Amino acid sequence: MTYFYLLIAIIAEVIATTALKASASFTKPVPSLVVVLGYACAFYCLSLVLREMSVGVAYAIWCGLGIVLISLSALIFYGQKLDTPAIIGLGLIIAGVFVLNVFSSSTAHA
Repeated sequence: MTYFYLLIAIIAEVIATTALKASASFTKPVPSLVVVLGYACAFYCLSLVLREMSVGVAYAIWCGLGIVLISLSALIFYGQKLDTPAIIGLGLIIAGVFVLNVFSSSTAHA
């Protein structure tokens, strides 16, 4: 269940961050509500993850995948383009998350 909660935390954070731009500095009620509820869900699920996983690794995975997904979300919803260095950087982030999950024994709660 740890990785399930981490996935929910990541998705909720991506939804909230994507809605943050649409909230127009919290002047639009519906996107603003999505932001607040999304971040609340993300942090609650992350707190559940931290029962079983070390904080450094959990946060690295959460942030790394969040950055990649938010970049894709910005491309889809706001037309924000990614240049070659950005795509390479995102690839390196994905590689780092992969290495943490596959090769590191640090994922266990310390």
